[in-house]
Amino acid sequence: MQVKHLLLIATVALLAACSSKDVIDENLSETELYQQAQQDLEKGSYTNAVTKLRALESRYPFGRHAEQAQLELAYAYYKNQEPEAARAAAERFIRLHPQHPNVDYAYYLKGLASFEQDRGILARFLPLDMTKRDPGAARDSFNEFAQLTSRFPNSRYAPDAKARMVYLRNLLAAYEVHVAHYYLRRQAYVAAANRGRYVVENFQGTPSVADGLAIMTEAYQRLGLDDLRRTSLETLELNYPQHVSLEGGEFTPLERVDNRSWLARATLGLIESDVPPPRESNANRDVQRQYQQAEQELPDEIRAPAAVQGTSAAKRSWWSRLTFGLFD
Repeated sequence: MQVKHLLLIATVALLAACSSKDVIDENLSETELYQQAQQDLEKGSYTNAVTKLRALESRYPFGRHAEQAQLELAYAYYKNQEPEAARAAAERFIRLHPQHPNVDYAYYLKGLASFEQDRGILARFLPLDMTKRDPGAARDSFNEFAQLTSRFPNSRYAPDAKARMVYLRNLLAAYEVHVAHYYLRRQAYVAAANRGRYVVENFQGTPSVADGLAIMTEAYQRLGLDDLRRTSLETLELNYPQHVSLEGGEFTPLERVDNRSWLARATLGLIESDVPPPRESNANRDVQRQYQQAEQELPDEIRAPAAVQGTSAAKRSWWSRLTFGLFD
C-alpha cells in the first residue's frame, strides 16, 4: 500500500474520531454545559472544551456565561494548538466587548497565538532555525503585544508581553541579517548593504546590529567603496571588538563568493563542493538561546481570569500530544 493511501486512511480515521468524540446532551442547561466545559479545561481535554463552549455560545448567546465562554473559547483553541482559531476568537471578543474588564487577556491571547503560530507542527519536534523562517507571524505577535502594552500598561500580562517583544524584535532583526547573508552569497552587494544598514538603523540594541555592520563592511569592500567600508569597519571595531568577523585582529568576510559550477549548484553541493558553510552569526545564536528561554518560561497553564480562577489544569500526556488530544 502506498504511503499516500496510508495517510488518507489515517486522516479519515482521525476526522471520524474527532467528529464522534463527544456528543452533547441537548437538554443540558447553560450552567451544566459551562461546568462540563470547565471540567474539560481542567483535564486538558481541549477538543471537548471547544465543542462545549461553542455549543454554549450558540444555545445561550445572551446567557450569564456567554461572555466568559467566548473568552475561554479563545484559550481552548490556543491550548488545542489551533492558533488561527484562537486569534479569530480573541479578535471577536475584543470587537464585541471592548470595555470588558478582562479584554486585556484577549489581546494577550492573540499575541500568544501568533507567537506559537510561527513554529508550526514540525518545529515542535525538529530543531528548526527560527531566524530563517517567514517573520510574518512574529511581526503580528509583536504588534499584538505592543497593542496590549500600550492600551493596558498596568495589565498583569504586560510584563510577560514586554519580555516576548524583546525576543520577537531580536528575531525580526536576525531574519534581516539572514536575508542580507543570502544577498551576499548571490553577490547582490548593494541589496546586502541596504539590509545591513536597515538593521543598524531600525534594530538598535539587538545583537544583530553587530552583524549588520559586518555585512555593510563586507558589501562595501566587494563594491570597492573604501570610504564607506572604512566607516563601517571602524564602527564595528569600536563597538563590537569581539565580533566573529574580527577574529585575528583583521576583518574577515563571513561569506565566500560562490563560484561553483552549475553541476555543484544543481546537486546542492554534493558534487564539486569546496565552499565551506558560513559561520553562524551572533544574532542566530542569541535568538535561539532566547527562544529556548522564552519557551521554558511560558506558563504551563494561562487560564482565563474570573470564572476559572483558582483551578489548575492537568498537564497533557505524551499520548495526548501525539494524537492532538483526540484520545484524552
